[in-house]
Amino acid sequence: MIGAIAKRLFGSANDRYVKLLHPLVKEINALEPEIEKLSDEELRARTPQFRERLDKGEKLDNLLVEAFATVREAAKRTLGQRHFDVQLMGGIILHRGMIAEMKTGEGKTLVATLAVYLNAISGKGVHVVTVNDYLARRDSEWMGQIYRFLGLTVGCIVPNMDNAARREAYACDITYGTNNEFGFDYLRDNMKFRLEDMVQREFNFAIVDEVDSILIDEARTPLIISGPAEDSSELYASVDKLIPKLDPETDYEKDEKARSVAFTEVGQERIEALLTESGLLKEGSLFDTHNVSLLHHSNQALRAHALFERDTDYIIKDDKVIIIDEFTGRMMEGRRFSEGLHQALEAKEGVTIQKENQTLASITFQNYFRLYPKLGGMTGTAMTEAEEFQEIYKLEVVEMPTNVPVVRKDNDDEVYRTAREKHEAIIKLIGECQKRQQPVLVGTVSIEKSEMLSEMLKKAKIPHQVLNARYHEQEAFIVAQAGGPGAVTIATNMAGRGTDIQLGGNLDMRIAQEAAGIEDEAARAAKVAEIKAEIAHNREIVHTAGGLYVIGTERHESRRIDNQLRGRSGRQGDPGASSFFLSLEDDLMRIFGSERMDGMLQRLGLEEGEPIIHSWVNKALEKAQQKVEQRNFEIRKNLLKFDDVMNDQRKVVYEQRKELMQAETVQDTVRDMRYETLEEAVSTAIPTGSLPEQWDLDGLHVNLRRLTDLDLPVQEWAKEEGIAEPEILERIIKASDSRMAEKAANFGPEIMRMAEKSILLQVLDQQWKDHLLGLDHLRHGIGLRAYGQRDPLNEYKREAFDMFGAMLDEVRQTVTAVLSHLEVRSNEAPESLAPQERPRELHEGRQDPAFAEQGRQEAAAQGQGNLAGQATVETRQAAAKVNPNDPGTWGRVARNAACPCGSGKKYKHCHGKL
Repeated sequence: MIGAIAKRLFGSANDRYVKLLHPLVKEINALEPEIEKLSDEELRARTPQFRERLDKGEKLDNLLVEAFATVREAAKRTLGQRHFDVQLMGGIILHRGMIAEMKTGEGKTLVATLAVYLNAISGKGVHVVTVNDYLARRDSEWMGQIYRFLGLTVGCIVPNMDNAARREAYACDITYGTNNEFGFDYLRDNMKFRLEDMVQREFNFAIVDEVDSILIDEARTPLIISGPAEDSSELYASVDKLIPKLDPETDYEKDEKARSVAFTEVGQERIEALLTESGLLKEGSLFDTHNVSLLHHSNQALRAHALFERDTDYIIKDDKVIIIDEFTGRMMEGRRFSEGLHQALEAKEGVTIQKENQTLASITFQNYFRLYPKLGGMTGTAMTEAEEFQEIYKLEVVEMPTNVPVVRKDNDDEVYRTAREKHEAIIKLIGECQKRQQPVLVGTVSIEKSEMLSEMLKKAKIPHQVLNARYHEQEAFIVAQAGGPGAVTIATNMAGRGTDIQLGGNLDMRIAQEAAGIEDEAARAAKVAEIKAEIAHNREIVHTAGGLYVIGTERHESRRIDNQLRGRSGRQGDPGASSFFLSLEDDLMRIFGSERMDGMLQRLGLEEGEPIIHSWVNKALEKAQQKVEQRNFEIRKNLLKFDDVMNDQRKVVYEQRKELMQAETVQDTVRDMRYETLEEAVSTAIPTGSLPEQWDLDGLHVNLRRLTDLDLPVQEWAKEEGIAEPEILERIIKASDSRMAEKAANFGPEIMRMAEKSILLQVLDQQWKDHLLGLDHLRHGIGLRAYGQRDPLNEYKREAFDMFGAMLDEVRQTVTAVLSHLEVRSNEAPESLAPQERPRELHEGRQDPAFAEQGRQEAAAQGQGNLAGQATVETRQAAAKVNPNDPGTWGRVARNAACPCGSGKKYKHCHGKL
């Protein structure tokens, strides 16, 4: 009560914020007479002047008034459109990194030009994100007239562009594109092997059009680049047939304690001979760089045969290899061994070798858009999701007043008992509107329902247009003419966004359709004049009939989507009306106990075809929608918490890749890796403080052969009096250094450096890909741990961190082993060692069953109350106290900063090392 009185007296917080923008708008308006006097050249010259002032240290905020006045004048001269005061306010909101909620028809596309120009002056690039390719092309050409007039460059990213064209578009001052294209380019860039192949620049500023659609509706599924596992089923089966031909006594050494196995020198020659006989090894040695994949298959097949036993480590069931948990003895359905080992076991047992579409790179829209230092957005409907925008993206929503008051009449919902009665009422209303030549826009929730309604209109002999989400360009043309006298348009909710429904018809679209092919200037001018006259006449007819009538055929889970449909009518002070028709058979009504309501209505004597109409029904439905949206928000929030764990790891890997590509040589990095790997191997075999008789020298010998390709007499060294772990390690490192120096001398320093970088990047990518697969499998079942009173999020964080550490260990070991075994033939061109682009059979997708499954499990766990307080701790804990023992509290650590663990080493040489 007190709050309502205070709001009436002082206005809402939103109203007060908008009021604070008025002084800036007055300043911009005051400059208009002065700017109008400038010639085109003088107006264009203001851009380099602004840049010069920025270079001298001025802030963008200091240029805002002059820049906005400049853009307004340029828009008048190029497009014939002048920014309204409320549009100037919207531009200020966007520049400040906030969301401007502006009603449909208020000219959001033009609003964006103000903030885009101001932020593009710096030359760091501005991205304008649209919901489809058609709008990206249209807006880049349409609004591009303003930018080009002022001396800025404009690019547009669309599908099927080659790398060079994309790089050129991103190099422009302003780049238009869809959220999918920007996201996939980011992922593809981080799969490149050379800096010059990357297309995107450093992120600076982005404006997201239809921000609610992109950052909320489409954020439910991540972007995924996947591809078939590089290893084919046939190759697994072919290599598998060769392993039984090996002699266990002479061809390989097995260490059961360490669960490792390695070929002996005799075994290497034997497997090479078998591979050559079978036609799998075409040329050279198994250890040549181009045969790395074959070596990997051979090693995995050997592991499958020598280390894993059926009915002990796994069982065969329903034509599948199912892992048995070594601790519980239970089957681990849905889990698979990584790095191709599972396929090797499938080949060994003769079951179907599963093809895996392996995730190569993945990111959610939430985490992609949080990469931008500054982000702004605009839409007609954002206030209902203000909490989510604030919590996930730290974006505030400001509701902008309309330029002209809205006079649309929004009727109360009409609720019918059955869908049949509802549809009959809708058809009747459409017929009445058409008789008085009032245009109608009918919104449906699916293509199927729009087609069903279309059939009913055909039977009633009512001409109409049906839209769906398949052809964006066609939609724009049809929606543009949906305001004609008596026009009936059925559209799914995806249709028509980005194009205004103008009463009487859209002049620009009509000219584009009807006058585009007329070459004669006089004939074209006559045609344009004819179209203008016709539209003016039609506008009068439609105004008299009551403007556009919007009919909603049912309510959505989200009130926001209903508001988007309703907002198509009543633009810029136009007359209009809207009604929503519901039945107790609708999904939303069914969910909220319509059976009881149906019985009650029958007892009250509700007659056939009679609706319930009351404002209380509206309020009840709005509360129901809020509950559903809150639940969906919780699911999205939980998904993001899980993705944040991977996101922290992804940033480390991508940053490391970039550093490696930028480095002239990675010699020091691979040497450090080799030293750490050897140190770990020695400390495992010779634990600190152990007695010589406790040393595992045979295991160390096998491990060193695998890692360094050296047959070192560690057993003989151990017999020397007074020798200990440091001396043995020193001798091993010295022998390894000598071997690598010899290789560098034989191959030549240039080829060796090229090989080191190539192998390091390829191994890192392979291990990261396997790590993503492991995380996918982990995420599948982690929700079930809620039944054991354990928080799935904390369990996932802990295991994912352990897996990441194991992945980095594997990278070090694999790089060391591959470089130690590396052979380069004298006739091999140096280019063969250059990093290769990924195979092109990649798939880009939005579906990730693991995410959807995780969401269901999280929701189930919350609903049953199995968690002793669901964790609400965000992974991004920049403000939390740093705990040296908990890497989860460290946040983003600079590569050259001291490691937060307290070791005294740099982060890149400690917990952040590869």
